[in-house]
Amino acid sequence: MKDLSIKKLYYSISEVSKLTGIEQYILRYWETEFEQLRPQKNRAGNRIYTNKDIQLILYIKNLLRERKYTIEGAKKILENYSAEKLTEEQTQTSEPETAKAKVEEVNPGTKDKQVLKKDLEELKNLLEVLLAKL
Repeated sequence: MKDLSIKKLYYSISEVSKLTGIEQYILRYWETEFEQLRPQKNRAGNRIYTNKDIQLILYIKNLLRERKYTIEGAKKILENYSAEKLTEEQTQTSEPETAKAKVEEVNPGTKDKQVLKKDLEELKNLLEVLLAKL
C-alpha cells in the first residue's frame, strides 16, 4: 500500500477515493455532471488528479452531502467556482478570524456571493484537516 502522507503532484482515482471518502464510481459520475471536474489522463488512460481537483471534489461533496444541494443547484453555484481563487484565499488567510472578517465585508445585497464565501470558508477548514492528515 502506498504511503499517502507524502504530498504528490498527481493522485490516482483510488487514492482520491480514499482521501475524500467518495467511491470511485461516484467520482466518475461527477465528471459527467460537473464540467469543472475534468482530471487529466496519463498515457495508459488512467485519471490523474491534482490537488486542485481534490479541492473541487471536496467542495462538491460539501455542497451535495452536507449542504444538501441538488446536482442542479450545485452546478449553479459551481458556475462561479475558481480553484485558483480558492488557493489564493487559503494562502492569504491563514487564520479563521481573518477569513470571517472577509466574509463580513461582503455587500449584504450579494447574498449568493456571501453564501459562496461561507461555503469556501467551510471547505478551507475541511482542507486544513485533510492536509494535517497528509
